[in-house]
Amino acid sequence: MIKVIKYIAEKLSVIPELGKFRITFFVSISTSIGYILHRGKIDLQIILPILGVFLLASGSSAINHFQERKYDALMERTKNRPIPSNRIDPVSAFLIGINLLLIGSVVLYLSSNSTALFLGLFSAVWYNLFYTPLKRKFAFVVIPGALIGAIPPIIGWVASGGYLFDLKILMVAFFFFIWQIPHFWLLVVIHSNDYERAGFPTISKIYNSLQIARITFVWIAALVVSCFLIPIYNVFNKPISLVLLFALGIWLLFSTKNMLTQYFDKIIFRKAFLRINFYVLFVILIISIDKLIFKVF
Repeated sequence: MIKVIKYIAEKLSVIPELGKFRITFFVSISTSIGYILHRGKIDLQIILPILGVFLLASGSSAINHFQERKYDALMERTKNRPIPSNRIDPVSAFLIGINLLLIGSVVLYLSSNSTALFLGLFSAVWYNLFYTPLKRKFAFVVIPGALIGAIPPIIGWVASGGYLFDLKILMVAFFFFIWQIPHFWLLVVIHSNDYERAGFPTISKIYNSLQIARITFVWIAALVVSCFLIPIYNVFNKPISLVLLFALGIWLLFSTKNMLTQYFDKIIFRKAFLRINFYVLFVILIISIDKLIFKVF
């Protein structure tokens, strides 16, 4: 009996890694933005939709571990993941993923509506059945694959009763969509040797470092522009939010422009990777504060 309990405990201990909880936590945050934008407040009803999305994203991530287990074993960055390191067998990892998907689907449906559930399942299918297999064939699959990052805020919006095709939430979703592209390409450049060792097609095989730097900077600029478009749809209540948004965008552009002159240094790419992620987090913070605090003054 003790051995059985110990065995189960060992399997459960790898769930945070299988579910990529650090990434899925951010997915939950982006879901909450959609909810807050429509509802204009945080209430207890926000918990279950966010939990449902978190479980769906974690289940999808666990299945991704199963799908890429052979390639993960070839890369320094991923060789210590649960399956390559033999801390869990592939079948168990797959079953954990399926169960997380099922539980997440039930939670999301019961706490919101069928539209939110459809979007959540569509995102999982797009990630596991479209993006994951095709990224081994096409270096540019990240562009349609970025749709995955655009869906969570829409789920939060419709879960709180919002209209699916409201331009306000679609513009926010577009911002998240654009962010995914430089985010992933910078990651690939930073770990290009790993990806090439595992046989993934990378943009470093198509373009030289200068070209990659220029293309990535264009996407970073597009991210800033997409953020500047959000206020057009009356997302913000106070002018101070617009000022902060503008200042933040200018900071990102000026802090990453050295990519165009120091493109040969991976440290530059790594810093740009961190800065665009901080940028997105601060944009989320500004939107949340505007809706939750400035609204009452």
